[in-house]
Amino acid sequence: QAQAGWLQHDFGHLSVFRTSKWNHWVHKFVIGHLKGAPASWWNHLHFQHHAKPNCFRKDPDVNMHPLFFALGKTLSVELGVQKKKFMPYNHQHKYFFIIGPPALVPLYFQWYIFYFVVQRKKWADLAWMLTFYIRFVLTYLPLLGLKGMLGLIVLVRFLESNWFVWVTQMNHIPMHIDYDHNVDWFSTQLQATCNVHQSLFNDWFSGHLNFQIEHHLFPTMPRHNYWK
Repeated sequence: QAQAGWLQHDFGHLSVFRTSKWNHWVHKFVIGHLKGAPASWWNHLHFQHHAKPNCFRKDPDVNMHPLFFALGKTLSVELGVQKKKFMPYNHQHKYFFIIGPPALVPLYFQWYIFYFVVQRKKWADLAWMLTFYIRFVLTYLPLLGLKGMLGLIVLVRFLESNWFVWVTQMNHIPMHIDYDHNVDWFSTQLQATCNVHQSLFNDWFSGHLNFQIEHHLFPTMPRHNYWK
């Protein structure tokens, strides 16, 4: 599931086939049938992220501020001045491990994707998603029974969530997070991204998103060329 996530990311950025049409079609198959999520949801969130990375209220990836975490020096100081405290932020480096990586996919994404497609009437995406769950049930129900099958999907989503959050946060959250000050596009991308050490394992583990700077500057570039 984690590797299918990096694969759908490639198709979503139109970096595999020469024509956008083929990328879009295969993207719907990979994220819909192989992962059980809607392509329209991913596009809606991810394109905002690339347009304004780490810009509060414009990048959905930093929406956990201030409800769960205090992000960025400017925003954190603002909370202190306003004396707003939704969580014990001085301990967020500890509770991050509890409500961050383990919870995002199974407790939030898992239900929100259905809410998203129904609210926006994305019936084609819903059909793709249902093929994933139908296939999952037909495959594992006879082998594991109902409890075993439900336990498996929870376990898979739990492990995938930890994997996904660590990869996506390690190359953005340490960087500058603030309101949008309409800085030029190039500078906005650079101040919001950082790279992670390159190795054969890291390339595979992160879907080459350890080259986050290169990815944000050239989002349609095939991932195996980032190192160049």
